[in-house]
Amino acid sequence: MAATPLTGTAGVYTEHRNPLEASTSGVAWAAIFGGAVAAIALSLVLLALGSGFGLATVSPWPNSGASVTTFTVLTAVWLIVVQWVSSGVGGYLTGRLRTKWAGLHTHEVFFRDTANGFLAWAAASVIGALFLASAASSVVGGVATMASGVASGAAAGTSQAATQAATRSGSTATADPTGYFVDSLFRTDRPSANASDADIRAQSSRILLNGMRNGDVPATDKTYLAQLVAARTGLSQADAEKRVDEVIAQEKAAEAKARQVADQARKAASYVSIFMGLSMLIGAFIACAAAALGGQQRDEHA
Repeated sequence: MAATPLTGTAGVYTEHRNPLEASTSGVAWAAIFGGAVAAIALSLVLLALGSGFGLATVSPWPNSGASVTTFTVLTAVWLIVVQWVSSGVGGYLTGRLRTKWAGLHTHEVFFRDTANGFLAWAAASVIGALFLASAASSVVGGVATMASGVASGAAAGTSQAATQAATRSGSTATADPTGYFVDSLFRTDRPSANASDADIRAQSSRILLNGMRNGDVPATDKTYLAQLVAARTGLSQADAEKRVDEVIAQEKAAEAKARQVADQARKAASYVSIFMGLSMLIGAFIACAAAALGGQQRDEHA
């Protein structure tokens, strides 16, 4: 605050305020929140439209619909469009609706309009993030509940199947993580063909699962599986070994395909996150520029 001391007849000093200094704050909160609300509302509308268009391009059927790459690119472009339009409208409204600052330099007015536009974008981003976090938590909670129900049903079905298999085989033992190692203790060089289907299938499944978990099925397990197949189907040992190799190869291919799909989903999610961050930076710039433009037009036409 600039003050000029003046001496009167009684020696009393008085000060005069600088008439160029505004008495109001440089932050127009009413205009900022108005622009932020408009930006959030427009973002929701555009995101709803984008979700509809995105769901229309994908398909659950193989070799149909947009690929993961195409879907990721379209998502990135639409995120930029959403930020561009919503931030531009919100920033422009912020600059146009603020109260006129009298007696300020043009550069100061420009800076304040730009800062108010940035604050409007920041408020819209924070409020929008809170809404998205709430929606995401609801979705995650629903998925977790559904997954929990599926897991419970699967566990119940597995337990029932294990009980039935144990009853048919005359055994009271229940399945446990050491089943594969227990099976290896009682292997014979010549598996009996009189064993029940449930016992043979359960033992073969444990061998294959252990092999996939460790990267490959050991040679001794392959030989034993071939002996089981030969004893059960009447094939020769060579043909049984060939069948075992084919099944293991098919299982490896299925696992590799599942890993490839998971890796593509991971990359797509990372790209979408990067594009979202870049689009938000673009939105901040657009909001600042639009607020400056709106403020300039406000002063010209006021």
